[in-house]
Amino acid sequence: MRTDIDQLLTDMTLAEKLGQLTMAASSYAVTGPVIAGDSTQAIKDGTIGNLLNMIGAGPTHEMQRLAVEESRMRIPLLIGLDVIHGHRTLFPIPLAEASVFDAAMWELTAREAAKETAADGLALTFAPMLDVSRDPRWGRTAEGPGEDPWLCTQIARAKVRGFQGGNLASEDAVAACAKHFCAYGPVTAGREYASVDISERTLREVHLPAFVAAVDAGVASMMPAFTDLAGIPMTAHRPLLNDYLRGKLGFDGVLISDYNAIGELLKHGVAADLVDAAALALNAGVDIDMMSDAYRRGLPIALERGLVRMEQIDASVRRVLQLKERLGLFDDPYRRGARRETAEALEKRRRLARNVAARSLVLLKNRNDTLPLAASVPRLCVLGPLADAQAEMCGPWAAAGYEGPHVTVLGGLQNALPNTKIRYTAGVAIADGDRGGIAHAVDLCEGADAVVLCLGEAHNMSGEAASRAYPELPGQQGALAEAVFEKTCALKIPLIVILFSGRPLIVPWLDEKADALIAAWFLGSEAGNAIADVLIGRASPSGRTAITWPRALGQVPIFFGERPSGRPASSKDYFTSKFLDVPNEPLYPFGHGLTYGRCTYANLRAEPASVTENDTITVRVDVTNSGARAADETVFLFTRDPVASVARPLLELKGFARAMVPAAATQTVELTLKASELRFLGPDLAQVFEPGTVEILVGPCADRAQLLSTSVRLQA
Repeated sequence: MRTDIDQLLTDMTLAEKLGQLTMAASSYAVTGPVIAGDSTQAIKDGTIGNLLNMIGAGPTHEMQRLAVEESRMRIPLLIGLDVIHGHRTLFPIPLAEASVFDAAMWELTAREAAKETAADGLALTFAPMLDVSRDPRWGRTAEGPGEDPWLCTQIARAKVRGFQGGNLASEDAVAACAKHFCAYGPVTAGREYASVDISERTLREVHLPAFVAAVDAGVASMMPAFTDLAGIPMTAHRPLLNDYLRGKLGFDGVLISDYNAIGELLKHGVAADLVDAAALALNAGVDIDMMSDAYRRGLPIALERGLVRMEQIDASVRRVLQLKERLGLFDDPYRRGARRETAEALEKRRRLARNVAARSLVLLKNRNDTLPLAASVPRLCVLGPLADAQAEMCGPWAAAGYEGPHVTVLGGLQNALPNTKIRYTAGVAIADGDRGGIAHAVDLCEGADAVVLCLGEAHNMSGEAASRAYPELPGQQGALAEAVFEKTCALKIPLIVILFSGRPLIVPWLDEKADALIAAWFLGSEAGNAIADVLIGRASPSGRTAITWPRALGQVPIFFGERPSGRPASSKDYFTSKFLDVPNEPLYPFGHGLTYGRCTYANLRAEPASVTENDTITVRVDVTNSGARAADETVFLFTRDPVASVARPLLELKGFARAMVPAAATQTVELTLKASELRFLGPDLAQVFEPGTVEILVGPCADRAQLLSTSVRLQA
């Protein structure tokens, strides 16, 4: 049934219209629902039309009943939540899941998260986060796709499709909200909420493409960033929100402010009062005011002053009502959450969580084939503050998922190795200064056949408001690691380090001393089982890091897509672009990750040798696995334009492929590249396709020394 939105707009009072543009935080207590700064009477009065953070079919349905049965206009609520990497079942954090390099998997986890979210009566998720991050000091690196804009566009499309499904009105679909538009990642010094000042070229080449992809995929809503861009707060950035996003891209969905972001325009110094702030945001195109109450309080006065027009308010209300209609809320506001999920569906989702977690972890180092461990290992020592820390497996942004249960490393190993004698102690806490447990941890190493040392960050050390000036091991974990290193070296037993974090940590000494090193990120509900699967070889490691790992803080920001210097680094010449005290090269390049096989690349070819803009290039390479185990190999396709009207990056990611290569076998991997993707922004920032020779590079990561190269000729 189609809603008569025109009639609704005609019948609504100004207060009711502004209610549709207002989103309030909510929760459910023993005494009933709680609305931040207000009461449920506002829902009955029609002065609050949207909620966030209410969880559960019962509470959300109660709120909907107030809106559709006790308010004058009977307009259903839009209720949303931050479902960033799963809802009740937690998948790996986005930075970890990017390591899978599998678009079908990215879409599938979003689809399953949407089902759980909708089953709790929710219709909106504030995801995906599409902020490119090249600075591991920034805590929200954990929530995004890493450093590369092309990869970010692939994730954007997959996540929007997964959350929204084929029909947004379906009982298991939720509206996606792409955030944070845009360029939130390059905040000054990696410090959360700080100012952003980047070139127009960087904005268009690095930070906008994923949002363009989200619009193309039909994303229902977007959220402007908290931050300013060159002095203009994004919440009030009319050129980007209204002119570019709505005008040029044709985005007709709902723009939702971030939490209190309209009110914070006063602190940015661009609004004198809440009236000014409300007018600036509405004029920029922001439809829903989240938690600053600026629209309800400020827009009536702004109307009187002539700062905004009623037509603008009506346009925003219309977009909100259209989204509610697309979600099927007018037809049946209780559709989501009406049906309980089966035990079979929940178990299937846990199996998926385990699978994607195993595929997300990255084997950074495996000296002398330390891993996999023998399934019959007699004695194992499991140490470290992250070894049996259930809550820390979640990572940041896991509102409903913190309830668990979550499998720890210790629990996973006990499940996988029932006949192994496992000794455990934390040794130290994650972040405090007490070293008293180190001696006991060292003593437990005696008689072990291997030691598994679990180190890293607490879950709340990454995410929003979690920037770290020193992204290293916190507390006394370094001292614990050093003591265990010495002991295992003396005992001549292997040391396997599992590193938990929401960002690359600066740990070159761990790489030097550990026999095996795994980036486990935060893997979610099935973390321990997934880690155990990889440690004993039940699953083959295949994750590839989607972000460069620096070897020193002074290298930050560091990323593979740098532009060439007129004086590239050289060991022979003094006046070149290099550090005096550390190599330019990262600890681990983008795409780094080992398997239990041993793959080499040969016979790279690209056809045809000469192409026009409308052609497709087919790239083939032979991958040989000389190891004793099958390898789940990720093959990357990069390009390099050595001579152009604008200096192009040293490497540009243009594709990837997955190949399961059996032991002692060779497999030909094929990738395709549309020649049109070799266009770039010319000197005037307009798209150009320039004739000339372009390198095609293929290999296991963004390390030029490990890439094979050929070339094609571009013709006008």
